Amino acid sequence: MSSDDTPNVPTPRNSREAVREKAQKVHAQQSRVRIMRRIILGAIAIVAVGAIGTAVTLAVSAQVSKPQLTPTGMADDGILVSEINASTVSSEPLDARAPDATETATEGEAEPTPAPTTASTVDIHIYVDYLSPDAGEFERANARQLVNWIGEGAATVTYHPVALLTASSNGTKYSLRSAAAAACVATHSPAEFYAFNHDLLDDQPEMNSDGFTDSELADIAGAVGSDNVKSVRSCIEDQDYVTWAKDATARALEGPLVGSDDLVLTSAPMIVVNGEVYVGALDDPSEFSQFVLTVASDAYYATATPTPAPTPTPSETATDAPVEETPAPSETPAQ
Repeated sequence: MSSDDTPNVPTPRNSREAVREKAQKVHAQQSRVRIMRRIILGAIAIVAVGAIGTAVTLAVSAQVSKPQLTPTGMADDGILVSEINASTVSSEPLDARAPDATETATEGEAEPTPAPTTASTVDIHIYVDYLSPDAGEFERANARQLVNWIGEGAATVTYHPVALLTASSNGTKYSLRSAAAAACVATHSPAEFYAFNHDLLDDQPEMNSDGFTDSELADIAGAVGSDNVKSVRSCIEDQDYVTWAKDATARALEGPLVGSDDLVLTSAPMIVVNGEVYVGALDDPSEFSQFVLTVASDAYYATATPTPAPTPTPSETATDAPVEETPAPSETPAQ
């Protein structure tokens, strides 16, 4: 006996098609999810790249718009120290007398540091890196006699800030920043340059330390009595002359240095006297003084004018022409 209540069971073929259709729907949904994810990630990447590009553009624009400043009052990348600003450093100048070959020092008495005495002043150029221990040593040993020579007009002294030890301050670039700070003082408060220069060399930070911050450098400049404190501080903290300091160092390394034909910067300090490099002890003022005297003497005798022969006086003039005798008057016969 047949029955009409037979359950509607799908055939195997219909079952496979249903599974396939469901799988296709799942696959399509996953594909849409992947596409949306890619679109979102792509949009995020585009936004990020755009933000980075904008930042770079703004940074470059700011750098380009900021002029490359050059300090004033610094001929050949150096500042000439005058008698006025040198006198602020030492209130007890050395007893510097002119050398006299006939004078001998009393036994047991220290010889004074002589000032070079020539027809013209001695030209001294000192290249300093404010992080260099040797530069500090030379300044401490020779500052007083340099001040004395400047005061007497026996020598001109020009300081050239350079940056050879930029990589020796834990990434703070102290050599570069301090050289730039010296240029700020030379530009905005030149009368205090020597005192600022002396303080940076006399009380130096140690090698491979951070060195002074820009704010601390500005404080030191203010402490020496700068008459233009705001401009000096702004110049130092804004690093106005950092690019100049870098370029000035490159020029010195390329040479020639001032007053020479072929000298180039090889170390700091480097002291050049009338175009000759001092290679003696940096902490011995007597040895440096003797070097300066020798260079000054060589320059003097090299340019000395021969003494003209004295003009004879009329009484010393002799002639070879015979002197004509006056004939005796003839006698007239008496009348």
